[in-house]
Amino acid sequence: MNILIVEDEELAVKKLQKTLAAVDDTAVVLASTDSIKSTVEWLNENPQPDLILMDIELADGQSFEIFNLVDVKSPVIFTTSYDEYALKAFKVNSVDYLLKPIQKEELAAALTKYKKLQSNAKPDLSLDNLVKELQQKLQPKEYRKRFLVKHGQKLVSVEVEDIAYFYSDGRLNFFKTKDNKKFVVDYTMDELEDMLDPAQYFRISRSFYVSVTSIDKIDDYFGNRLVLGLIPEVDKEALVSREKVTDFKKWMGK
Repeated sequence: MNILIVEDEELAVKKLQKTLAAVDDTAVVLASTDSIKSTVEWLNENPQPDLILMDIELADGQSFEIFNLVDVKSPVIFTTSYDEYALKAFKVNSVDYLLKPIQKEELAAALTKYKKLQSNAKPDLSLDNLVKELQQKLQPKEYRKRFLVKHGQKLVSVEVEDIAYFYSDGRLNFFKTKDNKKFVVDYTMDELEDMLDPAQYFRISRSFYVSVTSIDKIDDYFGNRLVLGLIPEVDKEALVSREKVTDFKKWMGK
């Protein structure tokens, strides 16, 4: 697979070459160009490569201008730090769109997508679907900001940032606020998983979510589990299940 790299930062070129070598041993970098002018000249003077890895912001302008100056027939994987160009990128021959710093796994996935396209496997790579993929990748996920819950005969809105933890007694699901108020929440624990920011809340077991700010102490517990001391105190033991312990430690260490 012959590849042209279009990138105006020498360090980025070297890193991209190294990553390519790590993820695909068939990748051969024919050349690297660092501007619109040099890229147009190279494409006019050489056979089209199998694939182009192209940064969007170059020293002499946006690389989209290249497509106005030369007939680019090669598929392109765009690389950039600026997601504002995303939809425009997909109006040319784009296979994928990778945000810097480029991760090895993401580059490998983009190359796999390219190979499927070239092998006539007819993957679902229409512009609409590419745009949907891109939107999912670039738009930060919106997590729940508040819950509307019953308090006596009234409904009250509680900010998620004020909630210490969620738990289940097997029949109902509850949360406790940081000022020790307890409310019933009308969602299952599985539904809560999609609503809560994983940077702030961790599901330590099937029946418990804790916020990072609620954890006062962590102790070993039999069965290779952990037991948490929470603030405010909880009505039941807050146990980190055995299969969750490794991920929990990573989460706490972030």
